Amino acid sequence: MTGIQKTPEKNLMVFSGRTHTALAEEVAASLGTDLVPTSAYEFANGEIYVRYEESVRGCDAFVIQSHATPINEAIMEQLIMVDALKRASAKRITVVQPFYGYGRQDKKHKGREPISGRLMADLFKTAGADRLISVDLHTDQIQGFFDGPVDHLMAMPILARHVREKYGDRQLAVVSPDAGRIKVAEQWSRQLGGAPLAFIHKTRDISRPNETVANRVVGEVEGRLCVLVDDMIDTAGTITKAADAIMAEGAAGVVIAATHPIFSPPAVERMTACSAEEIIVTNTLPLAPEQHFEGLTVLSIAPLISAAIREVFEDGSVTSLFEGRA
Repeated sequence: MTGIQKTPEKNLMVFSGRTHTALAEEVAASLGTDLVPTSAYEFANGEIYVRYEESVRGCDAFVIQSHATPINEAIMEQLIMVDALKRASAKRITVVQPFYGYGRQDKKHKGREPISGRLMADLFKTAGADRLISVDLHTDQIQGFFDGPVDHLMAMPILARHVREKYGDRQLAVVSPDAGRIKVAEQWSRQLGGAPLAFIHKTRDISRPNETVANRVVGEVEGRLCVLVDDMIDTAGTITKAADAIMAEGAAGVVIAATHPIFSPPAVERMTACSAEEIIVTNTLPLAPEQHFEGLTVLSIAPLISAAIREVFEDGSVTSLFEGRA
């Protein structure tokens, strides 16, 4: 008697937490599917409940949740979603975090501090995640925190294309907000036809988060439109001080390009008042109506995320999306 022989059909299913459903819907639409109907609510004491409204057995699950404010609720909801999928017999669970929470806590600056970025990876592994997809991690070594495959996507091609199309006819320079991100600035320079590089030399008070003490521009920016690049804008103190320092050095103008618009108060006020001509971000995080202002451009990251999901689902190459550099 022969045993049962069946070739399993691959079944892609996309799930979304509640912090940024607009992005998840855009990703799902790009993949030609719908988000799986999900019930999610809080009990009276704030505990989160999640249940999927259809069977997920044997599926290739992609759970999208951007870690937006309130960040701890967003993370906990995604962990619970992963646990529910594991217990409902999903075949493979890929956690999609357009913005990886706690990514700035990736090393110890002083004694008796946590490395919360590593703790995050451990939590998702324990919950049942097999794979992680994220966009522009704060530092590359976070990829090594997760015990499994990590697809580290880069928003730079999307941002650089916008800069090239809008400002390509002007003399450009690429400016890194600190010496540590000069490698990223070098990639930007290649994208912008070999534009010269500069960086901001700054001193940071490690006892006061989000604050820098001094800015000095190292490099030739005079007479050029400077593209100031960073991975995130939180309170916007660092980036707006840098923009003003660049203008003080005789630059023709400043354009700020960053992936993650955290925009914690008083970011909007600072950016509205600063000397930048345009501030370009992606929609890895949701923005409230009051966080939009004149001069802000938001580009969609959905095509990049959906392309990565498709490559993972079809056992293709995510690296091929970035000319072999991812």
